[in-house]
Amino acid sequence: MINWLRVGFFLLVLLVVSGLMIPVQLLALRFDWPLRRRLPRYWHRLALWFLGIRVHVHGTLETNRPLMIAANHASWKDILVLGSLADVAFIAKTEVASWPVFGFLARLQKTIFVVREEKRRTGEQVNEIAARMADGEIVVLFPEGTTSDGNRILGIKSSLFGAAAAALPNDEDGVVHVQPVAIAYTRVQGMPMGRYYRPIAGWPGDTGLMEHLIGVLRAGALDVDVTFGETVEFKKGDSRKALAIRTEEQLRAMLLAHLRGRHRR
Repeated sequence: MINWLRVGFFLLVLLVVSGLMIPVQLLALRFDWPLRRRLPRYWHRLALWFLGIRVHVHGTLETNRPLMIAANHASWKDILVLGSLADVAFIAKTEVASWPVFGFLARLQKTIFVVREEKRRTGEQVNEIAARMADGEIVVLFPEGTTSDGNRILGIKSSLFGAAAAALPNDEDGVVHVQPVAIAYTRVQGMPMGRYYRPIAGWPGDTGLMEHLIGVLRAGALDVDVTFGETVEFKKGDSRKALAIRTEEQLRAMLLAHLRGRHRR
């Protein structure tokens, strides 16, 4: 049974803290202060703490720029997890902007919204991503193009790496660093996550947001393992398809290692 006092306390504190942070973030966005990149990281950490999600990090974030993170995607929790580890900007489908609560939060983080069905707008969207990366921002791409059940890697769409190609510096030796990052939900209340709890790792399309959130709260403490893989250097003339294959291979290997308990903490 859900501890409704815990839920109420979580919502109250999160609302109070958000009420204090949102005006500051709006000002930071308005005047493009560097704080606009850092502030969301603290909010994500707070949200994870109250949700009882513990993040275990393996490997290190690439220090070279421009940098694109290519991560597997199971649910909205991935945003909190990655957002708590680095100052990042996410690429999301335009529908997310209209979602209750999450759409507003995404805009506060200056998420890059893309309309994949409208090819006439592809150029300007790719240019925005490239400009943000050239400015030193870490851009997060979910190259599966949709959420999975958290147990596997769906096929990587090479076309989504067009932004990496557009972000290449003009000089001949220019390179974009693409780092695969695997997110694996592995334990519930300290015990290995069995089949019964797997639905809270992913976010099935037929499950409402509040229903899924309640499921996470009901489960209690969750452990998530985040593995930073080997960075792939993408250069002028390189194949996006080859980049997608190398990224998918790394993501699949890292995810399965954690789900099968073969990765030591």
